[in-house]
Amino acid sequence: MSGGLLSVEAAQATVLAGVEPLDETETLVPDEALGRVLARPVYATTSLPPWDNSAMDGYAIRAADVQDATGSVPVRLTVVGEVRAGRAPDVRVLAHTAVRIATGAPMPPGADAVVAVELTTPIDGAGNPGPRGRDAAGPLPAACLVHEPVAAGDAVRRAGSDVEAGVEVAGAGVGVTPAVVALAAGAGAATIAVPRRPVVAVLATGDEVRAPGTDLGAAGIPDANGPGLRALVRDAGAVALDLGIATDRLEDVEARLRRGIAAADLVVVSGGVSVGPYDVVRLAFDAVGHVDIWRVAVQPGKPFAFGRADVEGRDAPVLLFGLPGNPVSSFVTFELFVRPVIRRLSGHARLHRPADVGVLEEPVTKSEGRRGYQRVTALRDATGNPVRDQAGRVRVRLAGGQGSHVLSALAAADALAVIPEPLARAEAGTEVELRWLDRA
Repeated sequence: MSGGLLSVEAAQATVLAGVEPLDETETLVPDEALGRVLARPVYATTSLPPWDNSAMDGYAIRAADVQDATGSVPVRLTVVGEVRAGRAPDVRVLAHTAVRIATGAPMPPGADAVVAVELTTPIDGAGNPGPRGRDAAGPLPAACLVHEPVAAGDAVRRAGSDVEAGVEVAGAGVGVTPAVVALAAGAGAATIAVPRRPVVAVLATGDEVRAPGTDLGAAGIPDANGPGLRALVRDAGAVALDLGIATDRLEDVEARLRRGIAAADLVVVSGGVSVGPYDVVRLAFDAVGHVDIWRVAVQPGKPFAFGRADVEGRDAPVLLFGLPGNPVSSFVTFELFVRPVIRRLSGHARLHRPADVGVLEEPVTKSEGRRGYQRVTALRDATGNPVRDQAGRVRVRLAGGQGSHVLSALAAADALAVIPEPLARAEAGTEVELRWLDRA
């Protein structure tokens, strides 16, 4: 606590207290669940591979037939057929015979190895050799010469060598990445279960705030917070519900809050949380629920309110977040306090942005006693990768002006550089914690 302000950690602990992943689930085909979290384990309905198959284009053979093969004295095998991917074998490999086989095709009976086409020479019906090691396309040869020995099992993918039918392939709580999508689908899962997306209602406030693209009049400003916060909500994995723009009247804010509470898991309000004569959001929170936090030792973003509203018939209260009206402050407080709650409700284990270590290329200043979150860009090399010093720290500089209204610097930022509370100034060369932001 600093000067009556709550620390960032204490505020985060308060907003996350009692928050658990949503019990309600939905069932989706695997690729539609990308970015979500598994609510239940996924079990294989088939083995992977389902049957022994070839790992390469070549010939299915009996390894014992080619043990004496050399480059100068190859072994001749009669080609008795072929197996294509997606077709069941209709031919058997007997002694001194071979079956041309495509990658992924089932192994024919009698074969115990595959010799790569590169190690063979095709022989046509007249006994004429073709070019050694050509691709396996074209007419089926009458025979082939094998120039090197292979061992039993070579280039054969055994049935169940990756996954056996009935085993758990991904547990509850696992994030659905593209690789998990492929694994679940490849293991035969037609659908998977994930927690439903949290619903977050977003309300912008202010007599001066106008919808983007409308006439601003003599004293209006475009609404950046509503669209920006709804984008942050969707980026965090939730469903955004637009409550519009409220005037600085308690009745208007309260009425819209009640609409949000009836439909959402969280309500996020921007503006009206400071101590001005027209800042009514805290009063509205008290009218619909109760306030647990007011003001945090963070810059930008000191004016911050958090509360809860109980709803009849629901086990968990609706969480209420009052964010500052300045758009950068709104963004930073969302990142610190709202995004982790959305991710926990969604079932994610990692709640916060990836952390790194940086070093400042220039001095920065902030208010003493508040933790600063400076918008910075990383120096990058010719390939676009962040430049690190000899200690492995990312070299960063300010993305632009650090005022809480400077959206251009926020849009340009790669990361937030964290400046500890005791410092009013951090010199060039100061080591800082970095919180990476998503960049398109």
